[in-house]
Amino acid sequence: MEKHPSYGALSPYLPKYPKAAGALFQTYNDLQLAQQWTDLEIIELPGCSRCALRGRRPNTAELLSVVPCSLAESLSTDWIRTTFQELGGPPHVYLAINTEDSSIVYYKISPGIVKPPL
Repeated sequence: MEKHPSYGALSPYLPKYPKAAGALFQTYNDLQLAQQWTDLEIIELPGCSRCALRGRRPNTAELLSVVPCSLAESLSTDWIRTTFQELGGPPHVYLAINTEDSSIVYYKISPGIVKPPL
Protein backbone atom coordinates (compact mmCIF):
# COMPACT_ATOMS: atom_id res chain seq x y z
CA MET A 1 0.00 0.00 0.00
CA GLU A 2 2.86 2.39 0.83
CA LYS A 3 4.13 2.26 -2.76
CA HIS A 4 0.79 3.15 -4.33
CA PRO A 5 0.67 6.70 -5.80
CA SER A 6 -2.35 7.67 -3.67
CA TYR A 7 -0.67 6.68 -0.40
CA GLY A 8 0.82 10.15 0.08
CA ALA A 9 -2.62 11.78 0.25
CA LEU A 10 -3.99 9.07 2.57
CA SER A 11 -0.96 8.45 4.82
CA PRO A 12 -1.93 10.93 7.57
CA TYR A 13 -5.33 9.23 8.01
CA LEU A 14 -4.75 5.49 7.58
CA PRO A 15 -2.92 4.98 10.92
CA LYS A 16 -5.44 7.20 12.75
CA TYR A 17 -8.40 5.06 11.68
CA PRO A 18 -7.01 1.55 11.08
CA LYS A 19 -10.40 -0.22 11.10
CA ALA A 20 -11.61 1.98 8.22
CA ALA A 21 -8.25 2.24 6.39
CA GLY A 22 -8.94 -0.44 3.79
CA ALA A 23 -12.34 1.00 2.86
CA LEU A 24 -10.89 4.52 2.67
CA PHE A 25 -8.01 3.39 0.46
CA GLN A 26 -10.28 1.45 -1.93
CA THR A 27 -12.94 4.15 -2.15
CA TYR A 28 -10.44 6.98 -2.67
CA ASN A 29 -8.80 5.11 -5.53
CA ASP A 30 -12.14 4.17 -7.08
CA LEU A 31 -13.40 7.75 -7.04
CA GLN A 32 -10.13 9.27 -8.21
CA LEU A 33 -8.90 6.73 -10.76
CA ALA A 34 -11.92 4.79 -12.02
CA GLN A 35 -14.71 7.36 -11.71
CA GLN A 36 -12.39 10.35 -12.22
CA TRP A 37 -13.92 12.65 -9.62
CA THR A 38 -12.43 16.14 -9.31
CA ASP A 39 -11.66 18.31 -6.28
CA LEU A 40 -11.44 15.17 -4.14
CA GLU A 41 -10.68 15.97 -0.50
CA ILE A 42 -10.43 13.92 2.67
CA ILE A 43 -12.51 14.99 5.67
CA GLU A 44 -12.01 13.58 9.16
CA LEU A 45 -15.11 12.36 11.01
CA PRO A 46 -13.79 11.69 14.53
CA GLY A 47 -17.26 10.87 15.87
CA CYS A 48 -17.49 8.06 13.31
CA SER A 49 -13.85 6.94 13.71
CA ARG A 50 -13.06 7.38 10.01
CA CYS A 51 -12.68 9.81 7.15
CA ALA A 52 -15.11 10.81 4.44
CA LEU A 53 -14.41 11.97 0.92
CA ARG A 54 -15.87 15.02 -0.78
CA GLY A 55 -15.65 15.84 -4.46
CA ARG A 56 -17.40 16.23 -7.78
CA ARG A 57 -18.38 13.71 -10.43
CA PRO A 58 -17.00 14.50 -13.89
CA ASN A 59 -18.80 17.38 -15.63
CA THR A 60 -20.92 18.30 -12.58
CA ALA A 61 -20.82 21.19 -10.14
CA GLU A 62 -22.52 19.46 -7.20
CA LEU A 63 -20.21 18.67 -4.28
CA LEU A 64 -20.90 15.13 -3.02
CA SER A 65 -19.91 13.40 0.21
CA VAL A 66 -18.93 9.73 0.38
CA VAL A 67 -18.35 7.74 3.58
CA PRO A 68 -16.37 4.51 3.10
CA CYS A 69 -17.30 1.50 5.21
CA SER A 70 -16.96 -2.25 5.14
CA LEU A 71 -19.72 -4.75 4.46
CA ALA A 72 -18.76 -6.44 7.76
CA GLU A 73 -19.46 -3.30 9.82
CA SER A 74 -22.66 -2.75 11.74
CA LEU A 75 -24.01 0.77 11.27
CA SER A 76 -26.65 2.40 13.44
CA THR A 77 -29.02 5.30 12.94
CA ASP A 78 -26.96 7.23 15.51
CA TRP A 79 -23.82 6.61 13.44
CA ILE A 80 -25.58 7.90 10.31
CA ARG A 81 -26.91 10.94 12.19
CA THR A 82 -23.39 11.71 13.45
CA THR A 83 -22.07 11.39 9.89
CA PHE A 84 -24.54 13.99 8.61
CA GLN A 85 -23.74 16.34 11.52
CA GLU A 86 -19.97 16.10 11.05
CA LEU A 87 -20.31 16.70 7.31
CA GLY A 88 -22.29 19.90 7.93
CA GLY A 89 -25.76 18.60 7.07
CA PRO A 90 -25.60 17.82 3.34
CA PRO A 91 -28.87 16.88 1.58
CA HIS A 92 -27.56 13.32 1.14
CA VAL A 93 -24.48 11.19 1.71
CA TYR A 94 -23.23 8.18 -0.22
CA LEU A 95 -22.13 5.14 1.76
CA ALA A 96 -19.36 3.34 -0.12
CA ILE A 97 -19.75 -0.23 1.08
CA ASN A 98 -16.57 -2.21 0.37
CA THR A 99 -16.41 -5.99 0.19
CA GLU A 100 -13.48 -8.35 0.63
CA ASP A 101 -13.13 -8.80 -3.15
CA SER A 102 -12.66 -5.00 -3.60
CA SER A 103 -16.16 -4.43 -4.96
CA ILE A 104 -17.78 -1.17 -3.90
CA VAL A 105 -21.50 -0.45 -3.83
CA TYR A 106 -22.64 3.14 -3.31
CA TYR A 107 -25.88 3.76 -1.40
CA LYS A 108 -27.47 7.20 -1.32
CA ILE A 109 -28.65 8.03 2.20
CA SER A 110 -30.88 11.02 3.00
CA PRO A 111 -31.85 12.32 6.45
CA GLY A 112 -35.39 11.65 7.59
CA ILE A 113 -38.04 10.00 5.47
CA VAL A 114 -37.71 10.76 1.78
CA LYS A 115 -40.34 9.74 -0.75
CA PRO A 116 -38.76 7.88 -3.68
CA PRO A 117 -39.19 9.44 -7.13
CA LEU A 118 -41.98 8.05 -9.30
